[in-house]
Amino acid sequence: MTSTIHESAPTPERVDGLRVAIIGAGPAGIYAGNILQSAVESLGGTVAIDLFESLPAPYGLIRYGVAPDHPRIKGIVNSLHEMLDAGSIRFIGNVEVGRDIALDELQERYDAVILATGAIRDAALEIPGIDLVGSYGAADFVAWFDGHPDVPREWPLDAREVAVIGNGNVALDIARILAKHPEDLRSTEVADTVLAGLESSAVTDVHVFGRRGPLDVKFTPIELRELGEVPGVDIVLAEEDFAALDAAVAAGAPGSNQLKVIRRTFDAWRTRDAEASRTHGERARRLHLHFFHAPVAVLGDERVEAVRFERTAQSEDGAVRGTGELRDIPVQAVYRAVGYYGTPVVGAPFDERRGVIPNAEGRVLAGDAPAPGLYATGWIKRGPVGLIGHTKSDAMETIAHLVADAQAGALTAPVETGDVLEVLAAREVPYTTWSGWLALDAHERALGTGHVHARERVKVVPRDEQVEVSRAGALIGS
Repeated sequence: MTSTIHESAPTPERVDGLRVAIIGAGPAGIYAGNILQSAVESLGGTVAIDLFESLPAPYGLIRYGVAPDHPRIKGIVNSLHEMLDAGSIRFIGNVEVGRDIALDELQERYDAVILATGAIRDAALEIPGIDLVGSYGAADFVAWFDGHPDVPREWPLDAREVAVIGNGNVALDIARILAKHPEDLRSTEVADTVLAGLESSAVTDVHVFGRRGPLDVKFTPIELRELGEVPGVDIVLAEEDFAALDAAVAAGAPGSNQLKVIRRTFDAWRTRDAEASRTHGERARRLHLHFFHAPVAVLGDERVEAVRFERTAQSEDGAVRGTGELRDIPVQAVYRAVGYYGTPVVGAPFDERRGVIPNAEGRVLAGDAPAPGLYATGWIKRGPVGLIGHTKSDAMETIAHLVADAQAGALTAPVETGDVLEVLAAREVPYTTWSGWLALDAHERALGTGHVHARERVKVVPRDEQVEVSRAGALIGS
Protein backbone atom coordinates (compact mmCIF):
# COMPACT_ATOMS: atom_id res chain seq x y z
CA MET A 1 0.00 0.00 0.00
CA THR A 2 1.44 3.30 -1.03
CA SER A 3 1.15 6.12 1.42
CA THR A 4 0.56 9.70 0.34
CA ILE A 5 2.33 12.56 2.04
CA HIS A 6 0.18 15.70 2.35
CA GLU A 7 2.06 18.93 2.75
CA SER A 8 0.37 21.24 5.21
CA ALA A 9 -0.76 24.59 3.86
CA PRO A 10 1.53 27.47 4.81
CA THR A 11 0.32 29.48 7.77
CA PRO A 12 -0.69 32.98 6.68
CA GLU A 13 1.78 35.52 7.96
CA ARG A 14 0.47 37.67 10.79
CA VAL A 15 -0.30 41.30 9.90
CA ASP A 16 0.10 43.46 12.97
CA GLY A 17 0.08 47.14 13.82
CA LEU A 18 -1.20 48.37 10.46
CA ARG A 19 -2.38 51.96 10.12
CA VAL A 20 -4.75 52.52 7.18
CA ALA A 21 -6.57 55.63 5.94
CA ILE A 22 -9.73 55.37 3.84
CA ILE A 23 -10.88 58.42 1.88
CA GLY A 24 -14.66 58.41 1.47
CA ALA A 25 -17.24 57.37 4.08
CA GLY A 26 -19.91 56.05 1.74
CA PRO A 27 -20.79 52.36 1.50
CA ALA A 28 -17.57 51.59 -0.42
CA GLY A 29 -15.32 53.07 2.23
CA ILE A 30 -17.23 51.65 5.20
CA TYR A 31 -17.41 48.15 3.70
CA ALA A 32 -13.67 48.29 2.94
CA GLY A 33 -12.88 49.25 6.52
CA ASN A 34 -15.08 46.53 7.98
CA ILE A 35 -13.66 43.84 5.68
CA LEU A 36 -10.09 44.98 6.40
CA GLN A 37 -10.71 44.84 10.14
CA SER A 38 -12.07 41.29 9.91
CA ALA A 39 -9.27 40.12 7.59
CA VAL A 40 -6.49 41.37 9.85
CA GLU A 41 -8.13 40.05 13.01
CA SER A 42 -8.55 36.63 11.39
CA LEU A 43 -4.74 36.57 11.07
CA GLY A 44 -4.34 37.44 14.73
CA GLY A 45 -3.19 40.96 13.97
CA THR A 46 -4.33 44.50 14.65
CA VAL A 47 -5.15 47.47 12.44
CA ALA A 48 -6.05 51.11 13.13
CA ILE A 49 -8.39 52.56 10.51
CA ASP A 50 -9.23 56.23 9.97
CA LEU A 51 -12.17 56.99 7.68
CA PHE A 52 -11.98 60.47 6.12
CA GLU A 53 -15.04 62.17 4.64
CA SER A 54 -15.32 65.58 2.96
CA LEU A 55 -18.87 66.03 4.32
CA PRO A 56 -19.65 66.44 8.03
CA ALA A 57 -21.83 63.30 8.07
CA PRO A 58 -21.13 59.71 6.96
CA TYR A 59 -22.88 57.39 4.47
CA GLY A 60 -22.20 59.26 1.20
CA LEU A 61 -24.49 57.93 -1.53
CA ILE A 62 -27.05 56.64 0.98
CA ARG A 63 -27.52 60.06 2.55
CA TYR A 64 -27.06 62.21 -0.55
CA GLY A 65 -27.74 59.98 -3.55
CA VAL A 66 -30.89 57.99 -2.76
CA ALA A 67 -34.32 59.56 -3.18
CA PRO A 68 -35.97 60.47 0.16
CA ASP A 69 -39.04 58.35 -0.61
CA HIS A 70 -36.96 55.15 -0.66
CA PRO A 71 -36.69 54.18 3.02
CA ARG A 72 -36.20 50.54 2.04
CA ILE A 73 -32.89 51.33 0.35
CA LYS A 74 -31.91 53.74 3.09
CA GLY A 75 -32.29 50.80 5.50
CA ILE A 76 -28.74 49.89 4.48
CA VAL A 77 -27.73 52.69 6.83
CA ASN A 78 -28.54 50.40 9.76
CA SER A 79 -25.80 47.92 8.85
CA LEU A 80 -23.33 50.71 8.03
CA HIS A 81 -24.13 52.30 11.39
CA GLU A 82 -23.32 49.06 13.19
CA MET A 83 -19.94 48.84 11.45
CA LEU A 84 -18.93 52.34 12.53
CA ASP A 85 -20.57 52.17 15.95
CA ALA A 86 -18.39 49.18 16.85
CA GLY A 87 -15.61 51.68 17.44
CA SER A 88 -12.86 49.93 15.48
CA ILE A 89 -13.05 52.46 12.63
CA ARG A 90 -12.51 56.14 13.46
CA PHE A 91 -14.71 58.53 11.48
CA ILE A 92 -13.15 61.93 10.63
CA GLY A 93 -15.63 64.13 8.77
CA ASN A 94 -15.60 67.58 7.17
CA VAL A 95 -12.04 67.00 5.94
CA GLU A 96 -11.23 67.32 2.26
CA VAL A 97 -8.08 65.58 1.13
CA GLY A 98 -6.16 67.95 -1.12
CA ARG A 99 -7.42 71.01 0.74
CA ASP A 100 -7.23 70.35 4.48
CA ILE A 101 -4.56 67.69 4.27
CA ALA A 102 -2.58 66.37 1.31
CA LEU A 103 -2.60 62.79 0.09
CA ASP A 104 1.17 62.51 0.52
CA GLU A 105 0.77 63.69 4.13
CA LEU A 106 -1.58 60.77 4.72
CA GLN A 107 0.85 58.39 3.05
CA GLU A 108 3.52 59.57 5.48
CA ARG A 109 1.26 58.64 8.40
CA TYR A 110 -0.32 55.38 7.24
CA ASP A 111 0.90 52.07 5.87
CA ALA A 112 -1.79 52.21 3.21
CA VAL A 113 -4.43 54.60 1.84
CA ILE A 114 -7.66 53.38 0.21
CA LEU A 115 -9.46 55.75 -2.16
CA ALA A 116 -13.25 55.35 -2.05
CA THR A 117 -14.46 58.74 -3.26
CA GLY A 118 -17.18 57.41 -5.55
CA ALA A 119 -18.76 59.39 -8.39
CA ILE A 120 -20.85 62.48 -7.76
CA ARG A 121 -20.57 64.33 -11.08
CA ASP A 122 -22.63 63.79 -14.22
CA ALA A 123 -21.29 62.01 -17.27
CA ALA A 124 -21.41 64.18 -20.36
CA LEU A 125 -24.13 63.98 -23.02
CA GLU A 126 -22.49 65.57 -26.03
CA ILE A 127 -25.35 66.76 -28.23
CA PRO A 128 -26.06 70.26 -29.56
CA GLY A 129 -27.97 72.51 -27.17
CA ILE A 130 -27.24 70.49 -24.02
CA ASP A 131 -25.92 73.64 -22.32
CA LEU A 132 -29.07 75.72 -22.87
CA VAL A 133 -30.81 77.26 -19.88
CA GLY A 134 -33.20 74.65 -18.52
CA SER A 135 -30.83 71.72 -19.15
CA TYR A 136 -29.62 69.98 -15.99
CA GLY A 137 -27.51 67.07 -14.83
CA ALA A 138 -29.03 64.29 -12.76
CA ALA A 139 -26.32 64.48 -10.08
CA ASP A 140 -27.05 68.14 -9.39
CA PHE A 141 -30.79 67.59 -9.07
CA VAL A 142 -30.35 64.53 -6.86
CA ALA A 143 -27.99 66.52 -4.62
CA TRP A 144 -30.62 69.26 -4.35
CA PHE A 145 -33.57 67.05 -3.41
CA ASP A 146 -31.37 65.11 -0.99
CA GLY A 147 -30.34 68.28 0.83
CA HIS A 148 -26.63 68.22 -0.01
CA PRO A 149 -24.93 71.08 1.86
CA ASP A 150 -22.80 72.24 -1.07
CA VAL A 151 -25.51 72.93 -3.67
CA PRO A 152 -27.95 75.86 -3.94
CA ARG A 153 -31.03 75.73 -1.71
CA GLU A 154 -33.38 76.58 -4.59
CA TRP A 155 -34.10 74.75 -7.84
CA PRO A 156 -35.98 76.16 -10.89
CA LEU A 157 -39.19 74.16 -11.27
CA ASP A 158 -41.06 76.46 -13.64
CA ALA A 159 -41.33 73.96 -16.53
CA ARG A 160 -44.68 72.29 -17.22
CA GLU A 161 -43.24 69.61 -19.51
CA VAL A 162 -39.94 67.95 -18.64
CA ALA A 163 -37.70 65.42 -20.41
CA VAL A 164 -35.56 62.93 -18.51
CA ILE A 165 -32.98 61.19 -20.71
CA GLY A 166 -31.91 57.79 -19.40
CA ASN A 167 -33.36 54.41 -18.48
CA GLY A 168 -31.67 53.63 -15.17
CA ASN A 169 -32.76 53.91 -11.54
CA VAL A 170 -31.49 57.50 -11.29
CA ALA A 171 -33.67 58.54 -14.23
CA LEU A 172 -36.62 56.87 -12.54
CA ASP A 173 -35.90 58.64 -9.23
CA ILE A 174 -35.77 62.01 -10.96
CA ALA A 175 -38.97 61.37 -12.89
CA ARG A 176 -40.78 60.17 -9.79
CA ILE A 177 -39.73 63.15 -7.64
CA LEU A 178 -40.72 65.59 -10.41
CA ALA A 179 -44.11 63.95 -10.96
CA LYS A 180 -44.94 63.16 -7.35
CA HIS A 181 -47.25 65.49 -5.45
CA PRO A 182 -45.29 67.17 -2.63
CA GLU A 183 -47.82 66.22 0.04
CA ASP A 184 -46.87 62.60 -0.63
CA LEU A 185 -43.26 63.42 0.38
CA ARG A 186 -44.08 65.11 3.68
CA SER A 187 -43.58 61.93 5.68
CA THR A 188 -40.02 61.48 4.37
CA GLU A 189 -36.79 63.10 5.54
CA VAL A 190 -36.89 65.61 2.66
CA ALA A 191 -35.56 69.01 3.71
CA ASP A 192 -38.12 71.77 4.22
CA THR A 193 -36.42 73.93 1.57
CA VAL A 194 -36.80 71.10 -0.95
CA LEU A 195 -40.42 70.52 0.00
CA ALA A 196 -41.15 74.22 -0.46
CA GLY A 197 -39.55 74.13 -3.89
CA LEU A 198 -41.56 71.09 -4.97
CA GLU A 199 -44.77 72.69 -3.72
CA SER A 200 -44.23 75.55 -6.17
CA SER A 201 -43.49 73.22 -9.11
CA ALA A 202 -45.38 73.85 -12.34
CA VAL A 203 -44.81 70.35 -13.73
CA THR A 204 -47.70 68.50 -15.32
CA ASP A 205 -45.94 66.03 -17.63
CA VAL A 206 -42.65 64.18 -17.21
CA HIS A 207 -41.27 62.29 -20.23
CA VAL A 208 -38.61 59.58 -19.73
CA PHE A 209 -36.67 58.52 -22.82
CA GLY A 210 -34.57 55.42 -23.52
CA ARG A 211 -32.81 54.54 -26.77
CA ARG A 212 -33.56 50.81 -26.40
CA GLY A 213 -36.73 48.81 -25.95
CA PRO A 214 -38.91 48.26 -22.87
CA LEU A 215 -37.12 45.04 -21.86
CA ASP A 216 -33.69 46.70 -22.04
CA VAL A 217 -34.32 49.14 -19.23
CA LYS A 218 -31.67 49.38 -16.51
CA PHE A 219 -33.99 50.03 -13.61
CA THR A 220 -34.80 47.14 -11.32
CA PRO A 221 -38.25 45.49 -11.40
CA ILE A 222 -39.18 46.72 -7.93
CA GLU A 223 -38.27 50.32 -8.83
CA LEU A 224 -40.43 50.04 -11.94
CA ARG A 225 -43.35 48.49 -10.11
CA GLU A 226 -43.25 51.18 -7.39
CA LEU A 227 -43.53 53.83 -10.09
CA GLY A 228 -47.08 52.72 -10.81
CA GLU A 229 -48.01 53.08 -7.14
CA VAL A 230 -47.35 56.82 -6.95
CA PRO A 231 -50.64 58.53 -6.00
CA GLY A 232 -52.05 61.02 -8.45
CA VAL A 233 -49.73 60.13 -11.32
CA ASP A 234 -50.87 58.46 -14.54
CA ILE A 235 -48.40 56.24 -16.40
CA VAL A 236 -48.60 56.82 -20.16
CA LEU A 237 -47.14 54.32 -22.65
CA ALA A 238 -47.05 54.34 -26.46
CA GLU A 239 -48.32 51.13 -28.03
CA GLU A 240 -45.87 51.46 -30.93
CA ASP A 241 -43.02 50.81 -28.47
CA PHE A 242 -44.41 47.35 -27.63
CA ALA A 243 -45.04 45.90 -31.10
CA ALA A 244 -41.73 44.01 -31.21
CA LEU A 245 -42.18 42.80 -27.64
CA ASP A 246 -45.68 41.49 -28.33
CA ALA A 247 -44.42 39.64 -31.39
CA ALA A 248 -41.59 38.04 -29.40
CA VAL A 249 -43.97 36.95 -26.64
CA ALA A 250 -46.39 35.51 -29.20
CA ALA A 251 -43.51 33.52 -30.69
CA GLY A 252 -42.69 32.08 -27.28
CA ALA A 253 -39.38 33.91 -26.79
CA PRO A 254 -37.75 32.92 -23.47
CA GLY A 255 -36.94 35.46 -20.81
CA SER A 256 -35.47 35.65 -17.33
CA ASN A 257 -37.70 35.99 -14.29
CA GLN A 258 -36.65 39.61 -14.00
CA LEU A 259 -37.71 40.35 -17.57
CA LYS A 260 -41.01 38.57 -17.01
CA VAL A 261 -41.75 40.80 -14.01
CA ILE A 262 -40.91 43.91 -16.04
CA ARG A 263 -43.10 42.72 -18.89
CA ARG A 264 -46.05 42.01 -16.57
CA THR A 265 -45.68 45.49 -15.07
CA PHE A 266 -45.81 47.13 -18.48
CA ASP A 267 -48.74 44.94 -19.56
CA ALA A 268 -50.69 45.97 -16.46
CA TRP A 269 -50.14 49.64 -17.22
CA ARG A 270 -51.17 49.21 -20.85
CA THR A 271 -54.54 47.82 -19.87
CA ARG A 272 -55.49 49.81 -16.77
CA ASP A 273 -57.67 52.90 -16.67
CA ALA A 274 -56.17 56.21 -15.59
CA GLU A 275 -56.46 56.40 -11.81
CA ALA A 276 -54.72 59.64 -10.95
CA SER A 277 -57.87 61.76 -11.23
CA ARG A 278 -59.50 59.67 -8.52
CA THR A 279 -56.72 60.62 -6.11
CA HIS A 280 -55.79 64.22 -6.85
CA GLY A 281 -58.69 65.48 -8.98
CA GLU A 282 -57.74 68.06 -11.59
CA ARG A 283 -54.18 68.10 -10.26
CA ALA A 284 -53.32 64.73 -11.78
CA ARG A 285 -49.87 64.53 -13.36
CA ARG A 286 -48.65 62.29 -16.16
CA LEU A 287 -45.45 60.29 -16.44
CA HIS A 288 -44.71 59.22 -20.02
CA LEU A 289 -42.28 56.37 -20.72
CA HIS A 290 -40.81 56.47 -24.23
CA PHE A 291 -38.63 53.76 -25.78
CA PHE A 292 -36.60 53.57 -29.01
CA HIS A 293 -35.75 57.28 -28.75
CA ALA A 294 -32.11 58.44 -29.08
CA PRO A 295 -31.45 62.12 -28.24
CA VAL A 296 -30.05 64.12 -31.14
CA ALA A 297 -30.23 67.75 -29.95
CA VAL A 298 -31.78 70.06 -27.40
CA LEU A 299 -33.67 72.80 -29.24
CA GLY A 300 -34.21 76.43 -28.29
CA ASP A 301 -32.87 79.93 -28.84
CA GLU A 302 -31.95 80.99 -25.32
CA ARG A 303 -33.48 78.20 -23.22
CA VAL A 304 -34.87 74.69 -23.69
CA GLU A 305 -37.92 74.54 -25.93
CA ALA A 306 -37.85 70.92 -27.15
CA VAL A 307 -35.67 67.83 -27.52
CA ARG A 308 -35.10 66.22 -30.90
CA PHE A 309 -34.94 62.42 -30.95
CA GLU A 310 -34.21 59.87 -33.63
CA ARG A 311 -36.49 56.88 -33.60
CA THR A 312 -34.43 53.68 -33.23
CA ALA A 313 -35.01 50.01 -33.94
CA GLN A 314 -33.41 46.87 -32.58
CA SER A 315 -31.76 44.29 -34.83
CA GLU A 316 -31.94 40.54 -34.28
CA ASP A 317 -28.44 40.63 -32.77
CA GLY A 318 -29.63 43.15 -30.17
CA ALA A 319 -27.87 46.16 -31.69
CA VAL A 320 -29.78 49.44 -31.81
CA ARG A 321 -29.69 51.49 -35.00
CA GLY A 322 -31.21 54.78 -36.05
CA THR A 323 -34.14 54.74 -38.44
CA GLY A 324 -33.71 58.30 -39.72
CA GLU A 325 -37.11 59.32 -38.36
CA LEU A 326 -36.78 62.50 -36.25
CA ARG A 327 -39.27 63.62 -33.63
CA ASP A 328 -39.32 66.91 -31.70
CA ILE A 329 -40.89 66.66 -28.24
CA PRO A 330 -41.86 70.05 -26.73
CA VAL A 331 -40.44 70.48 -23.20
CA GLN A 332 -39.18 73.41 -21.17
CA ALA A 333 -36.54 71.50 -19.18
CA VAL A 334 -34.35 68.47 -19.73
CA TYR A 335 -32.47 66.28 -17.24
CA ARG A 336 -29.67 64.02 -18.44
CA ALA A 337 -29.40 60.83 -16.39
CA VAL A 338 -26.88 58.98 -18.54
CA GLY A 339 -24.43 58.04 -15.80
CA TYR A 340 -22.03 59.47 -13.26
CA TYR A 341 -18.38 60.46 -13.53
CA GLY A 342 -15.74 59.68 -10.90
CA THR A 343 -14.43 62.14 -8.34
CA PRO A 344 -10.62 62.41 -8.48
CA VAL A 345 -8.40 62.81 -5.43
CA VAL A 346 -5.77 65.55 -5.57
CA GLY A 347 -2.38 63.89 -5.81
CA ALA A 348 -3.66 60.51 -7.06
CA PRO A 349 -3.58 59.23 -10.66
CA PHE A 350 -6.82 59.70 -12.59
CA ASP A 351 -8.10 58.41 -15.93
CA GLU A 352 -9.92 61.41 -17.42
CA ARG A 353 -11.49 59.37 -20.21
CA ARG A 354 -13.06 56.70 -18.01
CA GLY A 355 -13.53 58.82 -14.91
CA VAL A 356 -11.80 56.31 -12.61
CA ILE A 357 -8.54 55.93 -10.73
CA PRO A 358 -6.39 53.56 -12.83
CA ASN A 359 -5.91 50.31 -10.95
CA ALA A 360 -5.30 46.59 -11.24
CA GLU A 361 -7.91 44.82 -9.09
CA GLY A 362 -7.77 47.66 -6.57
CA ARG A 363 -4.04 48.35 -6.61
CA VAL A 364 -3.68 51.93 -7.88
CA LEU A 365 -1.38 52.22 -10.88
CA ALA A 366 1.18 54.96 -11.39
CA GLY A 367 1.86 54.39 -15.06
CA ASP A 368 2.13 50.64 -15.50
CA ALA A 369 3.33 49.86 -11.97
CA PRO A 370 1.37 49.70 -8.71
CA ALA A 371 1.78 52.74 -6.47
CA PRO A 372 3.01 51.27 -3.13
CA GLY A 373 0.40 51.43 -0.39
CA LEU A 374 -2.30 53.07 -2.53
CA TYR A 375 -5.59 51.29 -3.29
CA ALA A 376 -9.06 52.02 -4.68
CA THR A 377 -12.52 50.57 -4.20
CA GLY A 378 -16.11 51.28 -5.23
CA TRP A 379 -17.19 53.40 -8.18
CA ILE A 380 -13.88 55.28 -8.32
CA LYS A 381 -12.27 51.88 -8.92
CA ARG A 382 -14.62 50.31 -11.48
CA GLY A 383 -16.85 53.11 -12.70
CA PRO A 384 -20.43 54.02 -11.68
CA VAL A 385 -22.07 50.68 -12.41
CA GLY A 386 -23.75 48.11 -10.21
CA LEU A 387 -25.92 48.35 -7.13
CA ILE A 388 -24.78 49.15 -3.60
CA GLY A 389 -24.56 45.43 -2.77
CA HIS A 390 -21.85 44.97 -5.41
CA THR A 391 -19.61 47.23 -3.33
CA LYS A 392 -18.95 44.43 -0.83
CA SER A 393 -17.38 42.03 -3.32
CA ASP A 394 -15.50 44.92 -4.85
CA ALA A 395 -14.00 45.82 -1.45
CA MET A 396 -13.10 42.20 -0.75
CA GLU A 397 -10.90 42.10 -3.85
CA THR A 398 -9.11 45.32 -2.92
CA ILE A 399 -8.59 44.32 0.71
CA ALA A 400 -7.25 40.89 -0.29
CA HIS A 401 -4.48 42.62 -2.24
CA LEU A 402 -3.76 45.08 0.57
CA VAL A 403 -3.40 42.28 3.11
CA ALA A 404 -1.26 40.24 0.72
CA ASP A 405 1.01 43.25 0.19
CA ALA A 406 1.31 43.74 3.94
CA GLN A 407 2.25 40.09 4.40
CA ALA A 408 4.84 40.38 1.63
CA GLY A 409 6.41 43.46 3.20
CA ALA A 410 5.48 45.58 0.17
CA LEU A 411 4.04 48.47 2.21
CA THR A 412 6.11 51.45 3.27
CA ALA A 413 6.10 52.03 7.02
CA PRO A 414 4.83 55.45 8.19
CA VAL A 415 7.49 58.07 8.85
CA GLU A 416 5.16 60.27 10.92
CA THR A 417 3.77 58.73 14.08
CA GLY A 418 1.70 61.59 15.51
CA ASP A 419 -2.11 61.57 15.48
CA VAL A 420 -3.52 63.13 12.34
CA LEU A 421 -6.12 64.91 14.49
CA GLU A 422 -3.32 67.03 15.93
CA VAL A 423 -2.44 68.18 12.41
CA LEU A 424 -6.07 69.06 11.66
CA ALA A 425 -6.48 70.88 14.96
CA ALA A 426 -3.29 72.89 14.37
CA ARG A 427 -4.69 73.95 11.00
CA GLU A 428 -8.01 74.83 12.65
CA VAL A 429 -9.92 72.37 10.48
CA PRO A 430 -13.38 71.92 12.09
CA TYR A 431 -13.43 68.15 11.71
CA THR A 432 -16.34 66.06 12.94
CA THR A 433 -16.32 62.66 14.64
CA TRP A 434 -18.55 59.63 15.12
CA SER A 435 -19.87 60.96 18.42
CA GLY A 436 -20.58 64.21 16.58
CA TRP A 437 -22.59 62.30 13.97
CA LEU A 438 -24.59 60.63 16.73
CA ALA A 439 -25.39 64.09 18.08
CA LEU A 440 -26.41 65.35 14.62
CA ASP A 441 -28.45 62.20 14.03
CA ALA A 442 -30.32 62.70 17.31
CA HIS A 443 -30.85 66.39 16.47
CA GLU A 444 -32.37 65.58 13.07
CA ARG A 445 -34.63 62.94 14.58
CA ALA A 446 -35.81 65.43 17.20
CA LEU A 447 -36.61 67.92 14.44
CA GLY A 448 -38.68 65.21 12.75
CA THR A 449 -40.60 64.38 15.91
CA GLY A 450 -41.48 68.02 16.49
CA HIS A 451 -42.30 68.78 12.86
CA VAL A 452 -45.83 69.73 11.84
CA HIS A 453 -45.72 66.68 9.57
CA ALA A 454 -44.34 64.01 11.91
CA ARG A 455 -41.47 62.16 10.28
CA GLU A 456 -38.45 60.04 11.15
CA ARG A 457 -36.06 62.97 10.72
CA VAL A 458 -35.69 66.39 9.16
CA LYS A 459 -32.31 66.64 7.49
CA VAL A 460 -30.11 69.59 8.42
CA VAL A 461 -28.85 71.09 5.15
CA PRO A 462 -26.33 73.90 5.80
CA ARG A 463 -22.79 72.60 6.28
CA ASP A 464 -21.94 75.09 9.04
CA GLU A 465 -25.03 74.07 10.99
CA GLN A 466 -24.17 70.38 10.65
CA VAL A 467 -20.65 71.09 11.89
CA GLU A 468 -21.89 73.22 14.78
CA VAL A 469 -24.35 70.58 15.99
CA SER A 470 -21.80 67.77 15.54
CA ARG A 471 -18.92 69.49 17.31
CA ALA A 472 -21.09 70.79 20.14
CA GLY A 473 -22.54 67.33 20.68
CA ALA A 474 -19.11 65.74 20.66
CA LEU A 475 -17.53 68.51 22.77
CA ILE A 476 -14.57 68.69 20.38
CA GLY A 477 -11.85 71.00 21.61
CA SER A 478 -13.40 71.41 25.06
